[in-house]
Amino acid sequence: MKFIVNSSELLKELQKLSGVLSSGNTLPILDNFLFEIEKGSMKIIASDLETTMSTNINADTTDTGKVTMPAKLLLDTLKTFSSQPLTFLINEENYVIEINSENGIYKLSGQNAAEFPKTPTVSSSTSATINSLTFVNAINKTLFACGNDELRPVMSGMFCEISPEKIIFVATDAHKLVKHIRTDFNAESTTSFILPRKPLTLLKNTLANDGDLTIEYNDTNAMFTFDSTKIICRLIDGKYPNYEAVIPKENPNKLTISTSDILSSIKRVSIYANKTTHQIRLSIKGSELQISSEDLDFANQAEERLSCQYQGEDMEIGFNSKFMIEMLNNIGSEEINLEMSASNRAGIILPLDGQEEGEETLMLVMPVMLNS
Repeated sequence: MKFIVNSSELLKELQKLSGVLSSGNTLPILDNFLFEIEKGSMKIIASDLETTMSTNINADTTDTGKVTMPAKLLLDTLKTFSSQPLTFLINEENYVIEINSENGIYKLSGQNAAEFPKTPTVSSSTSATINSLTFVNAINKTLFACGNDELRPVMSGMFCEISPEKIIFVATDAHKLVKHIRTDFNAESTTSFILPRKPLTLLKNTLANDGDLTIEYNDTNAMFTFDSTKIICRLIDGKYPNYEAVIPKENPNKLTISTSDILSSIKRVSIYANKTTHQIRLSIKGSELQISSEDLDFANQAEERLSCQYQGEDMEIGFNSKFMIEMLNNIGSEEINLEMSASNRAGIILPLDGQEEGEETLMLVMPVMLNS
């Protein structure tokens, strides 16, 4: 079997797929890319059993066949070439692959393609279409809030709630929560599912063009199709927690402030906070916000004052500075509203600008107990 392909084009596609590869694969065959060649075109597949990604690329060939090639060796080789045509010759009996370039010949051992896991199919599925950049924006706003707790797998993914009027994206780790809504979306029916972190990270890294992203889903799998690329992933099984129950509805204390001002201040003050709790204290009186922290073990402390707009009673509330920094970094707004009801109830962060039409974002952060 023989095919000719441009080295730069092949490298670009393989780098996209390389995000699927895991370091601790149980099956050695998963350290390979699967090449499916069919007269004039070539499909390349990578899988870790949970997530499968495929892409199509033009190849100069009249042959038909399949082979797997070692991913790391192939990537390392392609990175060293300038853009040039490469000729691949594959011995279909012993899977030895010979690569001919302008400079020389390279031989590597492939494996039987029959051992590579079958690509899952998304049968009897429902489909919906969303703008690719809209979807990336939703991932950027929510993914950071997903949990890492292996004992609570449902919270390690992003919850999607699809209805004919809107799509809601939710992520939480029980300390922070993000709810992102798009109303410029419609689907045939109402459903919900939990998407794992890995395929979302792949989508975030590969969706660069403004175009349509087709989502097909059933009870067990979801498939994303864009350009010549497909990502199929297994959905996280389980019931997502009732996130609406933790969002306080009555928040009479409202603070309005520049995002960059409060973010810079928290970053500086948090350097002096306790390294275990990362606790910072927000004291609001009139139109003044005081942000302070202390680390009693090392007698470190810091305090800054900012002017703000505030409606409500004077109050003090404690937050984990790491969570606050993450949220302010991802909110995408020049000004924010911080809404609170009491020092032991969650704080709500809302963007005041920078939102597209049909977009709503709410971020919630749980308070931490203040040392009196």
